[in-house]
Amino acid sequence: MTIRRLCAALRVPGKTELLLVILFGAGFAALPVLALLPSLWGFTAAWAVTYLADEALHIKAPGFVRRLATLQLSRVMRFAVRTVMLLALADRADAPGAVLVTGLAVLSAHFLLVMMYSALHHAIRRRRILPVIVRNLDMSGIDIPERPPAYLYRRFLRKLLHLDLPAHAGLVVALATGTWYSAYVGYALTIGAASAALLALLGQFRAVRRMPRRDAVIGEVNRQLAGYRPEVALYFSFAAVSRDFMYQVNMWIETLEQLDRRPVIVLRERASFRFLGRTRIPVVCVPKADDLAELELSGVRVVLYPGNAGKNVHMLRVAEAKHVFIGHGDSDKLASSNRVSKVYDEIWVAGRAGRDRYRRVRHAISDDAIVEVGRPQLAPVRPHAEHIAGPVPVVLYAPTWEGWSDDDCHTSLIPMGVPLIEKLLAENVRIIYKPHPLTGKRSPEAAAADRAIRGLLRADDEKATEAARPRLREIRARLDEMSGRHEGDDAQQLRESRVPDRDGAAEWQDLRDEWHRIFWASRSTARHHVILGQLPTLYACFNQADLLISDVSSVVADFVAGLKPYVLTNAQDLPDEEFRAAYTTAGGAYLLDRACTRLPEILRSVREPRHDPLAPQRRTLKEYVLGPDRPTSMERFNVAVSDLADKAVAERAEDLAAPVAHPAQREPVA
Repeated sequence: MTIRRLCAALRVPGKTELLLVILFGAGFAALPVLALLPSLWGFTAAWAVTYLADEALHIKAPGFVRRLATLQLSRVMRFAVRTVMLLALADRADAPGAVLVTGLAVLSAHFLLVMMYSALHHAIRRRRILPVIVRNLDMSGIDIPERPPAYLYRRFLRKLLHLDLPAHAGLVVALATGTWYSAYVGYALTIGAASAALLALLGQFRAVRRMPRRDAVIGEVNRQLAGYRPEVALYFSFAAVSRDFMYQVNMWIETLEQLDRRPVIVLRERASFRFLGRTRIPVVCVPKADDLAELELSGVRVVLYPGNAGKNVHMLRVAEAKHVFIGHGDSDKLASSNRVSKVYDEIWVAGRAGRDRYRRVRHAISDDAIVEVGRPQLAPVRPHAEHIAGPVPVVLYAPTWEGWSDDDCHTSLIPMGVPLIEKLLAENVRIIYKPHPLTGKRSPEAAAADRAIRGLLRADDEKATEAARPRLREIRARLDEMSGRHEGDDAQQLRESRVPDRDGAAEWQDLRDEWHRIFWASRSTARHHVILGQLPTLYACFNQADLLISDVSSVVADFVAGLKPYVLTNAQDLPDEEFRAAYTTAGGAYLLDRACTRLPEILRSVREPRHDPLAPQRRTLKEYVLGPDRPTSMERFNVAVSDLADKAVAERAEDLAAPVAHPAQREPVA
């Protein structure tokens, strides 16, 4: 436990990384001592340890490296410390004054060249930042220079600082042999290589001066949008976009692609492009509100919002469109019946439960503005009748995150997550652990519980995938290639944007199906699984599980679609009647107390299917929460979009036809 706490304090994931931190600290502490003794070979060993440990920590423990930077121990500072200590060692070893003065001049010039390179790199990067970034629109009509070569552009600081190696190595060899020729050779190599790199980047700076201006970029994007004529927009913004938040957009992509109306996706943060899933829908990213106002979106009649964010107001001001909150999951949390919803023209919920949720919040939104459209995303969830259980029950533990505040904190991780896993391990079950993507973002306690659970399950999770990893990596690489994601900047994204090949959709789906098939087959001998990435998907985990254990969240509402037994955690040990009255999805759930004393009895519903008294309640609850099976959710969603678009067009026509009263004809204000 002490080692675990120390790892958490230093922001390192495990014992290996903790050992690297200890070596790193000990090496730096030894440098001044060994330089002053002086001890050439001791200093060289400590120098090498700090160098290698530094590089390893960048890969294995980036959180620790970031913490060093906040303490003013940045990468540049650490390189400077090694250089100063080496010169101190040379002075103590009675190196000639000319060698010392030349070394000081050369290494100082090296750092000056690094500063100049950084300034030039920053200038290039700024020029390549564009007002609009797109995907799936043909931008070949605008001339955008190629991105500088990766060896000059990416991770440049790391590469340039490492050019001190020839000078350091040459000086160490000179001190060891007593002949100073090698020192001067090392100095020349360091200064020559740094100067050559700066000149090469200067050539790239000349090329980037041909970047098109803002008006030209927006004009070309508008020409493409005018040709496409979008009618429906999915609009998304979030202050700190990462892979963790982009699930709110990615879950709607397949639904949008099946609409009868032409959709477009509008994003507001550049980082969102890195985590957007594959789609053939045109995507426009506009960070600034002024640039958004200039985009050709006049034909958009319905705007869909999967999340509430401050930047939503920049789109809500478009009066010609109807604005709809669709959310990113249907749950009993406060966010699923927020008063902020009054700013939208309509709220689309999955079923009757969503409508009743808003009714309980007085003055939230009128009942006429609520539309039940189901959950189109749930088509991949297999029904319980088609599920073939294995010899060992599979339990999916998918806790929610801690929420933005304690008032909205429903996670079971903090009060009972670790004991629950320990009790499940004592049962003859397989565990799939899939935490919410935002777990630990606000609460250190939730993050600690998450790490502890991963530690309990990880050994069994990793041992069965070795043979399948090459093929899984190969498929993931191809999926990333097909998604349109790359590590380029704004200009490169725009330069490579093309209208997608529609035939790629079949290959995409085949690859995803193959990935899941190989993944689960390769883990057939593993007892437990820790699922943290985008693949396997949540719904693929649903299809593997015999039982879900979760908290009050949209995961439960989605799992209801399969009619399998599920468990809601009652961490506050409320009376069953009170808990079921407070949370709709508890109507068909087995309730698990904080001490998990009911767990053996609950597992009987899986081991003995006839002993499943809540099966009838789940069938009733499914229609109440998700709506009827016919017409399908996709059909209802499509009709809702078309009806609202037609309504927006009709209202716009009425507004244009209505006569405008002359100011003199208007009634005076009392």
